[in-house]
Amino acid sequence: MNDKTMTDPQEQARILSEALPHMQRYDEETIVIKYGGHAMGDETLARSFAKDIVLLEQTAINPVVVHGGGPQINAMLKKAGVESQFAAGLRITDAATLEIVEMVLAGSINKQIVGYINAAGGKAIGLCGKDGNMVMAKKSTRRVVDPDSNIEKVVDLGFVGEPDKVDLTVLNTVLGKELIPVLAPVCAGADGSSYNVNADTFAGAIAGALKAKRFLLLTDVPGVLDKSKQLIKEMSAADVRRLIADGTISGGMIPKVETCLYALEKGVEGVVILDGKVPHAVLLELFTDLGSGTLIHR
Repeated sequence: MNDKTMTDPQEQARILSEALPHMQRYDEETIVIKYGGHAMGDETLARSFAKDIVLLEQTAINPVVVHGGGPQINAMLKKAGVESQFAAGLRITDAATLEIVEMVLAGSINKQIVGYINAAGGKAIGLCGKDGNMVMAKKSTRRVVDPDSNIEKVVDLGFVGEPDKVDLTVLNTVLGKELIPVLAPVCAGADGSSYNVNADTFAGAIAGALKAKRFLLLTDVPGVLDKSKQLIKEMSAADVRRLIADGTISGGMIPKVETCLYALEKGVEGVVILDGKVPHAVLLELFTDLGSGTLIHR
């Protein structure tokens, strides 16, 4: 795009006109956006993302932002001299680690995103799963096969949880009131203990409970790729299961698409996996014909 295109008023008007049908499609609808990865650590991209979220709210859409913070947590653990413990390749969240996780997720990262959205003209409110018992968690364990003995064993991951119940009281009070909720995936258990919940899983639970029109997972890849490493623009839930079975979808993409399938089963209309490093990825996905990632639908 050249400078003339960028500054030509007629071109700007044409773009806005073409976006109108898409804006109407999402009018008064809820969009849940999982925000994380390297895009969150880049200030320019973070401020651009904040402006796009404010634009959504200004066009009568109800955006809900859920964020992670893995790289920032790792940096703070290193700075604090807290050594991570691992079992079968999985990080164990002990009490010392949990203290850092909660401080970074529900504190510094959450308030930074809130600050960027407010600076862009929005009214963001920072919350976590604990607030109003929004998301109650249960302790998570993993079954792994020991490579030496080939015996399956249960790994205790410490204060790692998974969503158990979602209470929408707080979100229903906030949404539609010109407020933009920014959620950190720190939750409480039934006994009052804190749990670190995977941000994708947390976002999927929120999107499902809200029956969101769209659930966008911003990642570090363009979307789901086929065996030729080409982007798959659209697929059904059945397609996802088939591609997991034949090995096309593998590794870290499997838990992401499983979260997508869960959200669809709970009532989300469509889920999109897209690259958060692409400027204005959210707007490209929602307001253009081409979209910018992989759309998964029922």
